[in-house]
Amino acid sequence: MKKVLFLIHDLGQGGAEKVLVNLVNNMDRSKFDISVTVLFGGGVNEQFLAPDIHFHAVFPKEVPGNSKLMKLLTPAQLHKLCVKEHYDIEVSYLEGPSARVISGCQDPDTKLVCWIHSTIPSLKDAARSFRCVQESRDCYGRFHQIICVSKWTKRVFTETFSNIRNVKIIYNTVESNLILEKSTAPLPDGLFHEDEINLITVGSLKPVKAFDRLIRIHGRLRNAGYPVHTYFLGQGPDLEKLQHLAADLGENETVSFLGYDSNPYKYVAKSDLFICCSLSEGFSTAVTEALIVGTPVCTVEVSGMKEMLGENNEWGVVTENSEEALYVGIKKLLDSPDLLAHYKSRAILRGQNFRTEETVKDVEQMLLQLKE
Repeated sequence: MKKVLFLIHDLGQGGAEKVLVNLVNNMDRSKFDISVTVLFGGGVNEQFLAPDIHFHAVFPKEVPGNSKLMKLLTPAQLHKLCVKEHYDIEVSYLEGPSARVISGCQDPDTKLVCWIHSTIPSLKDAARSFRCVQESRDCYGRFHQIICVSKWTKRVFTETFSNIRNVKIIYNTVESNLILEKSTAPLPDGLFHEDEINLITVGSLKPVKAFDRLIRIHGRLRNAGYPVHTYFLGQGPDLEKLQHLAADLGENETVSFLGYDSNPYKYVAKSDLFICCSLSEGFSTAVTEALIVGTPVCTVEVSGMKEMLGENNEWGVVTENSEEALYVGIKKLLDSPDLLAHYKSRAILRGQNFRTEETVKDVEQMLLQLKE
């Protein structure tokens, strides 16, 4: 049995955090003794870890200015602070701070793995979580295996770190059966009226998600006579700004912020269209989940979308990454009920490709091969 540690910044509401919980909960306990350590505790996804997963938080909650404080210590010093036991395999499940910690492992018998969920377009971007560009190169160079969550993410990473060759793709793990089961739960009263076109998006309310674009698109659609109601599912620092924007456009009655819900699937399944307007993604868990519950998707082009939805919009609609292109894409779907119905049927078919068992098996094989 291999003793494996997964380290991540926290288990908050983000996609990578949810995917890590999905992965470790479904791994074979006869082959792996699994620990999950977070740098900062209190994340909403901690509650969903299986009871036999060894869980530890280095700090009980996030420390203000932690990224600067962490840079006061070397990777080796950070590792000594955060990792107290010997493991056969240590995994940083995100790029950045957790990668810096795991790269500091000094045990020559321990294999090191790093997951890359986001695009790292330049060494300058990579260095933000490190002391300098050279330290980022040194740290990522210490990993025995780099895992990227999409072809796009891998391409960008290997262009940025041209000296690193041990890079492969493994798609994110979603609990497809559980998602389908939870998607049938009833909604709270007063939501999703039949005389409205219900649009939905899911994610942390932060700048990279560019939700302000969707609010402006919503306003344009309402002004053009479309009876849309847009729902935002998630929480984050941009909430007040987004609420003010909706109010300024006179749409605070038709734009709803639902906050965080541990079961987003019941909302997504009952929506007419799922929207992604992000500036950047790794491999969107929320879009994967929308496909699984059979909700059509219209998204701007970011990492992973064409892998999920097809190079020629076979399974959903991918537009250029601009507010105008997304508006045109959404409007085209709303103008054609037959086209929207077509993409609903295609979403149902495509969702069957994201089976939990396959992605978990890929991870397990990768981990076992590290020790051969």
